Amino acid sequence: MTVHKHSERKSASASSSAKSIKKKPSRPKAGRWLWFWGGLTGVAMLSATAGALLAVSLSTTPLMQSQLTAEEEAVFGKGDRISRAGFKLSELTRPVNILVLGVKVLTSDVNNPPAGSKELGYHATLNSFEGLTDTMLLLRFDPKKKKLTVMSIPRDTRVSLNEGRNYIKINAANYEGGPALSAQAVSELLNGVPIDRYMRINVQGVEKLIDALGGVKVYVPKDLKYQDDSQHLYINLKAGEHQLNGNQALQFLRFRHDENGDIGRIQRQQLLMRSFMEQALNPTTITRVPKVLSVIQSHIDTNLTVQELMALVGFGSQTQRANVQMLLVPGRFSEPGEYRASYWLPDSDRIATMMNQHFNVPTDTQQAIVEPRRLRIAIQDSTGSDTGVQSLLNSLQAAGYRNVYIARKWSEPLQVTHIVAQQGDGNSAQQLRQALNVGEVRVESTGNLESDITIQLGQDWLKKQ
Repeated sequence: MTVHKHSERKSASASSSAKSIKKKPSRPKAGRWLWFWGGLTGVAMLSATAGALLAVSLSTTPLMQSQLTAEEEAVFGKGDRISRAGFKLSELTRPVNILVLGVKVLTSDVNNPPAGSKELGYHATLNSFEGLTDTMLLLRFDPKKKKLTVMSIPRDTRVSLNEGRNYIKINAANYEGGPALSAQAVSELLNGVPIDRYMRINVQGVEKLIDALGGVKVYVPKDLKYQDDSQHLYINLKAGEHQLNGNQALQFLRFRHDENGDIGRIQRQQLLMRSFMEQALNPTTITRVPKVLSVIQSHIDTNLTVQELMALVGFGSQTQRANVQMLLVPGRFSEPGEYRASYWLPDSDRIATMMNQHFNVPTDTQQAIVEPRRLRIAIQDSTGSDTGVQSLLNSLQAAGYRNVYIARKWSEPLQVTHIVAQQGDGNSAQQLRQALNVGEVRVESTGNLESDITIQLGQDWLKKQ
């Protein structure tokens, strides 16, 4: 089955797509939730002692909860080994790509809900993996470059599962054909990138993982408030720095009711990733391993073996924060009335460049060096100093950066300036940092969506003046 990226304007395909996903009696409803990153990062940052404990504890418990056919199994690599036994932990033998799927299933989404569900008076979440994916991530663990790359795939990305005839949102792939069809859709969207393994986690597991790991400290950029009585979804977070428990973290990452919708939610995911990574090395994490094990055994479905999981633990424990890159599938929002549904429309040329640079996928497109004057540079000030912003503008102009604009202020007070490679161009971001001689480069998508590079201005710039 071929999966096609967006390639044409509004047509009858939009309506036929609605029909194409009615193969099952009940279609899951959309929702938003946190994905497996927090749990995987937390496990990956444990010491060798904790990793050994994990291996022993899981040695007799299968991680896979679903059964794949031989044809489905063939989607995930060619059976190549990705790990080998090491002295303390298993270790990766080559770069490996893992598809992470976050699934939310409600009692109203299934034909035979648990007894008593109707008496609840709302749509409760189920410990199931058979629904629409609210989160899709492609993770690349590269032991040669010692880098971990995370590609966020918007759930509303427009693709076709039927030779270009029926276009749907990519999050329907798991509902239609499980992890195998999801992997096929992602691979074809991202220029044929191979996918070696998959991992699915449901919303119940996410909350429990965060609680098991002691929560996460994160800066909430603005007041977040939303209520949906039908799902018992209540989001009420105040702006500022907070230590979030599992339920609060879900609120933070499920919120999507602002101008950036699902893309804004992905940006908040990436903010939480950075915060979580900085906390996960805490030695007290080791004492939490038994709770983590319980969640993994009951709320995660994956075709990773125990040895492979241990190899990821070993790799994660040695990965520096600066070597973690977080990307977003390049594209744009569809215009009102352009299609019958709202989509994220992928940009094929920019995808080719990004996949070649970060996932080693061959491309015919030559990567031209972007001149400073052509780069779109956004400034997000966190200092409150108009003088500081103006001096930055002057310095950028003097360094040859001509396409510079002031974007919305960055709400979190920063001591160190963040130079964000919004489109994944770390080289250009590094050159800009060298020109300014201040800040740190972050390859992530938390900046202004229209920019190539976003400068989130911190106090270090003011001290430099």
